Amino acid sequence: MAHDIRYFVFDVESVADPDLVAKLRYPHEDIEPEEAVERYRHELIEKYDSDFIPYTYQVPVAIAIAKVTESFRLVDLVVLDEPQFRPHVMTDLFWRGWEAYKRPTLVTFNGRAFDIPLLELAAFRYGISIPGWFQINARAMDQPRNRYNTQYHLDLCELLTNFGSTRFSGGLNLAAHLLGKPGKMEIVGHMVQDLYREGRLLEINDYCRCDVLDTYFIFLRSRVLVGQLTLEEEHQLVEETKSWLAEKAKTDRAARMYLEHWGDWHNPWQESSDIKQAPQRA
Repeated sequence: MAHDIRYFVFDVESVADPDLVAKLRYPHEDIEPEEAVERYRHELIEKYDSDFIPYTYQVPVAIAIAKVTESFRLVDLVVLDEPQFRPHVMTDLFWRGWEAYKRPTLVTFNGRAFDIPLLELAAFRYGISIPGWFQINARAMDQPRNRYNTQYHLDLCELLTNFGSTRFSGGLNLAAHLLGKPGKMEIVGHMVQDLYREGRLLEINDYCRCDVLDTYFIFLRSRVLVGQLTLEEEHQLVEETKSWLAEKAKTDRAARMYLEHWGDWHNPWQESSDIKQAPQRA
């Protein structure tokens, strides 16, 4: 039920708006919108060695959310507006759902730099009011979108870099692999634009689900790091989630794919001759 959910662990996949790119990047040229997107991507590769189009030109095409209880148990994993995946509808469902579940803590990996501003801009674009997120009459430090207000948004990348003091090279993929989890599999981020053009929305949303699962397991280990869970408690939650995924895999392609690439964390404490068990929470 809504009152049991304490965290939304989520991820967003997005694509460039071809009409917007053509209109703003090449305003005086007779160019097809899809051609404009490809041209812009090539320009970005030449300049930055990456074809990632800035989020300001993008719209969401997949939003996956893991609903997690106060005791850190994953109880549901959903994608919004399935199977239509309409950007304006999923944006509205995200913000309305956050309110309906009593404003749970949003948990992301690098969401401060991408997912959150993308969804704020989408709300702006589609005329969606989100006063609970802005709380403009509250003190700056208490407003949900304040960078250091982790009660409302916990960005795991910012946690691991002390709010951007260092650069987390390797990103979500690296953090997942440190825990033995699949990380990137058949699809990686730069493929989403092409998959969308080919009409492969279901695959994009499966990819988004898998990213959320990686983020959830990183979230669990982060709770060990900060002292909210012991390592033994985390292991129990991981095993419970694996069993939950096995049940889901009977009908869910993303869960099935994730389990096919599943890996267990290598526990050095079990192999140490002089330390018999992992350190306990202080």
